[in-house]
Amino acid sequence: MKPCQVKRKWKAVYIQIAMGNYCGYFLEGREKLTMASTKTAFRGSRVVLEGSVEKACIVVENGKIVEILTGDSVDDINIEDYCKVKRKWKAVYIQIAMGNYCGYFLEGREKLTMASTKTAFRGSRVVLEGSVEKACIVVENGKIVEILTGDSVDDINIEDYCKVIDAGDDVIMPGVVDSHVHVNEPGRTMWEGYWTATSAAAVGGTTTIVDMPLNCIPSTTSLSALETKLKYAQHKCFVDVGFWGGIVPNNQDELVPMLNAGVLGFKCFLIHSGVDDFPAVTRSDLEAAMEILKDTDAVVLFHAEMDCSCGSVSTGEPKAYKTFLESRPEIMEIEAIKLVCEMCLKYRVRCHIVHLSSASALPLIVEAKRMGAPLTVETCHHYLSLDAETIPEGATEFKCCPPIRSKTNQELLWEGLRQGEIDMVVSDHSPCTPDLKDKETGDFTTAWGGIASVQFGLSLFWTSCQRYGFSLNDVVRLLCSNTAQLAGLGDRKGAIKIGYDADFVIWDPYSSFQITEGMVRHKNKLTPYCGRKFQGVVKTTILGGTTIHENNVLVRIPVGNFLLRNGEV
Repeated sequence: MKPCQVKRKWKAVYIQIAMGNYCGYFLEGREKLTMASTKTAFRGSRVVLEGSVEKACIVVENGKIVEILTGDSVDDINIEDYCKVKRKWKAVYIQIAMGNYCGYFLEGREKLTMASTKTAFRGSRVVLEGSVEKACIVVENGKIVEILTGDSVDDINIEDYCKVIDAGDDVIMPGVVDSHVHVNEPGRTMWEGYWTATSAAAVGGTTTIVDMPLNCIPSTTSLSALETKLKYAQHKCFVDVGFWGGIVPNNQDELVPMLNAGVLGFKCFLIHSGVDDFPAVTRSDLEAAMEILKDTDAVVLFHAEMDCSCGSVSTGEPKAYKTFLESRPEIMEIEAIKLVCEMCLKYRVRCHIVHLSSASALPLIVEAKRMGAPLTVETCHHYLSLDAETIPEGATEFKCCPPIRSKTNQELLWEGLRQGEIDMVVSDHSPCTPDLKDKETGDFTTAWGGIASVQFGLSLFWTSCQRYGFSLNDVVRLLCSNTAQLAGLGDRKGAIKIGYDADFVIWDPYSSFQITEGMVRHKNKLTPYCGRKFQGVVKTTILGGTTIHENNVLVRIPVGNFLLRNGEV
């Protein structure tokens, strides 16, 4: 670690840091080297001691608890007794953002001098609005405060920054915003959880996820269920996390309270969701919910399939993918999307179609938008990179709903992206335990439907982009900007702009890698992408100006925040 620059007549402040234990600070002065106190104090109002939870201060030295203070003495500790420099000068006070060693204060004989709290990120391929160019992004307090371009990038004075990260020819772009992730905590943490889902996201260059209201237990369909979910997610998120609420029959009175408590919008199903505690809504349920939400800026997300008795009840081979595909024909999506368009035009509530798989429905969507419907639509990486013709027999890791369709359909989805008819691309990360995939029998008709991919979205999309001529600016638009807008985060996420959160991914668009089970960070490793080779290697992920992942090494302590509609927590 390079020393922080302190502009004084003394040489420098060198800092030895054990992550999470900010002690052992050294000051090199005129005569000799002296070491500060090695004691660290951990204090709080809710410390769990033997038989009690109370205000306390735990004093630690050499990795052991050496003292426990309680009561009024907690507030009376002398901070100079901890990690203190024992010289005739007063003290060294240190402000640390984990992974970003800046903001050091030195109090000497005459005055207080502060090192810069600014960090610079520069490179020759920075994805800005409408361009990819040489740029330097200046970050302070987690926000972008300045963007330099042209010759000024090479002329910066590195002593004006506590740290300069030079990406060279690697790409610097906004962190991916994945607005469709199933984390499943609480209740189904054997499927996934916040710790594993968000660590996988971070390693893949995603800095924000929005968690779906199912398949956790309880489903997020009430204020109390939301409060439970927030409790379980605390201190487990490596990236920033927002939350969708759910619309189910007879919960319309819960919608505004959930909205006021911070959900970013609501999701509903027009067909059985796969779990009984998140039932599908009827037209009358939708009417009741839309009536309540029409005076808000909330968005309603639709799983747009309807059971219209049009799927075949096949007696075909259950291990054959064709058998499953015929049970979920495109007409099921088309009929559901007709209803979504009707509701959107009638109530003028923002509506969003999740995981579109059938390109046949695009004309309906285009026409509704032409008529003024506030309607958006997403598709998923698996629909753009996998096709029905190449799915092996019994390979149930490929099963999802709606299903992966033909290569011809896939080409039409890409054309929909090119024409702007499809607004964004997401993972729909929906893992489960291996036994639910029925790998032993290979039965597509009984296996759980869901694909795990939150770690690999950027590389999956970029690999396909090479074949279809999509640019880095297209990647940012479809994976970052538009997904942030959907979740109501478009004023702070999804772009490199002054005032926005300093969330970046630095990646090499030319290098390739093969996905192996050992590199998968989400809890259950089964994924249809294992063994496949993809282009685009993520090197560094930055959240709020702090490096949370670098060269496959993740920070040990989660630093993500909750992104609530009424403010960040």
